Amino acid sequence: MATVVFVHAHPDDEASQSAGSMARAVAEGHRVVLVYATHGEHGEAPDDLAQGETVADRRRLEAARSAEVIGTHRVVWLGYADSGMTGWAQNDHERSFARADLDEAAGRLADVLREESADVVVGYDWHGGYGHPDHVKVHHVTHRAAELAATPRVLESTMNRDVMRAQFLAARAAGAEIDWDPDGPMDDGNPMGTPEAELHWACDVTAYIGVKRAALAAHASQVTDVGAMLSIPEDGFAIAFGVEHYLEPARAPGMVRGWFLDPAELVR
Repeated sequence: MATVVFVHAHPDDEASQSAGSMARAVAEGHRVVLVYATHGEHGEAPDDLAQGETVADRRRLEAARSAEVIGTHRVVWLGYADSGMTGWAQNDHERSFARADLDEAAGRLADVLREESADVVVGYDWHGGYGHPDHVKVHHVTHRAAELAATPRVLESTMNRDVMRAQFLAARAAGAEIDWDPDGPMDDGNPMGTPEAELHWACDVTAYIGVKRAALAAHASQVTDVGAMLSIPEDGFAIAFGVEHYLEPARAPGMVRGWFLDPAELVR
């Protein structure tokens, strides 16, 4: 059995990106640890915040509910401030994750990797999927932490741009009004995700799609993004979210439709 550490920028990122893989790993007996870089302070503020309750407080509670749904064994907070989207003034906040010293932030994560004797650490692709400053920083921090802790395998969570394009075009052809295009410029001006030709893993998590949907529902305060995903009918949701994609830079080119925690992969 392996210990896998998933690194995410904000609460709810784990639900939309890797909850299926996390749930599958837990079900198969692996130890799953989730690390959040920030508390997601710049997410949506729900109307029902109690007196004295902050957005960060609510999002920590929601993250705990998501972890319970998935079966996550441990949740760690690196303690940085949410940097906001590209160009926001919050990018330059003295405690923002985007501004954090690389070795200092990587050192915090490396401590977790050492404590857990992690076999695999999972971060994001080079542009964090869609260019959010905190997601981009996760990419760099994860790779540096793996070097510091000598973690043997590093994977990068991403989206299959070719699949998303096909789904986008099919939805448009069916008359759906969609206000984004995976080939269009995202937060940093780059298209979303990664072309299929560059991917290494396509992991089928359809058996855990109900867990993934419930993990998303745990983040109920984020009405715009989470609400939009949960508004997709269950069959369509399974098509859109039933396969999770990863890069593994140390691996030979070519996408494998398989599972990065298969026994043969763990003895390499």
